[in-house]
Amino acid sequence: MNLSERLNEDMKQAMKSQDKFKLSTIRMVRSAIKNLEIDLKRTLDDNEVLEILGREIKQRKDALQEFEKAGRDDLAEPLKAEIEIIGQYLPEQLSEEEIQVIVQQTIQETGASSKAEMGKVMSALMPKVKGRADGKTVNRLVQQFLQ
Repeated sequence: MNLSERLNEDMKQAMKSQDKFKLSTIRMVRSAIKNLEIDLKRTLDDNEVLEILGREIKQRKDALQEFEKAGRDDLAEPLKAEIEIIGQYLPEQLSEEEIQVIVQQTIQETGASSKAEMGKVMSALMPKVKGRADGKTVNRLVQQFLQ
């Protein structure tokens, strides 16, 4: 079962169990997927759906940070729940130690030795961790190792 089918099944299940919050969250994600499918005039594969899921989580995390800075817990709580629901569809996230190992291997593979070569490292690294690691964390670790 691919991700789109899984989202459809979970949406049906949320309807049956009358879980309105989960239903609305899944509908928002499916809407983003459908909009891209309409733009591209084709169905999306799992990697493209993963990109959309990652983008949706990133948007919510950014908004969550702003709400927490402003002390708006009433707005932050639903976002945390949405992040948790969407996160169920992403592959298991890598730990920071696992990311460090992958970063070190990629730096050795590319032969990079300074921050000027960070772009080369990132372009080789991101496909390896796509959907399994936060870009900010990866970026921070690459900078740390290239100092």
